[in-house]
Amino acid sequence: MELRLAACQLLAERDAAAKCDGVRKLVQRWSDGQLALDADTSLACALPIPGHPARPELIAPRDVVRRAMHTPEGRAAMVHAMAHIEFNAINLALDALWRFAGMPREYYADWLRVAEEEALHFTLLNDHLHTLGFAYGDFPAHNGLWDMAQKTRHDVLARMALLPRTLEARGLDVTPGMKARLVQAGDKAIAPIMDVIMRDEVGHVQIGIRWFDHLCAQRGLEPLATYAGLFAQHHPAPLRGPFNLEARRAAGFSEAELQALSEQGS
Repeated sequence: MELRLAACQLLAERDAAAKCDGVRKLVQRWSDGQLALDADTSLACALPIPGHPARPELIAPRDVVRRAMHTPEGRAAMVHAMAHIEFNAINLALDALWRFAGMPREYYADWLRVAEEEALHFTLLNDHLHTLGFAYGDFPAHNGLWDMAQKTRHDVLARMALLPRTLEARGLDVTPGMKARLVQAGDKAIAPIMDVIMRDEVGHVQIGIRWFDHLCAQRGLEPLATYAGLFAQHHPAPLRGPFNLEARRAAGFSEAELQALSEQGS
């Protein structure tokens, strides 16, 4: 079996638990040297992707109902929203792995690692959701992350810019506040789970930045100007603060970009 083909097949898996288990097995087979890598062949996935369960119902972002955090259902809805993000993130990592040919071997190993960590995040959040009396699928959700994957499916440079470098980086900004609200509302058990997610997501954004910079160097492009152009092309609205500059710095954002973000958010 070849790694990218296996990732494509796993991306089509609809059952969330089976997808997470499949990612773990794929990582083990890769570690054991049981998978070849054909990085040079452009693949076409004949399967319907991404695979996702019949529930949750997918609705437009503007139609997602905000629930009060002081209620058990409101806290569960926030945990569910995070679990849905992590499920989408598994799909995004698998898609980055199979879709783009011609990258170094380390690129594919990086995104396999990201898929493994996102599967862990989903499992932790879904298990916690069960302790609250709910399960993944019990609340509607939106598909904004995958929508951006569709917009950037033709160019790995755009994918690295708009997914890890933009949307996942926003997670670095908002996760500490979400954790604080949940803990303050009484869900203290969520804190260590979100600490694991925050630690790993810094690494995921770092991977995106590293490959974005690699591609810019390969194509003779200036990174900040290139990013600004791709952002203007694909992102519908400007980023708004507050920004987690410490986490973004740890992920590899340059001081020039952090300064620009600080000025934008002030």
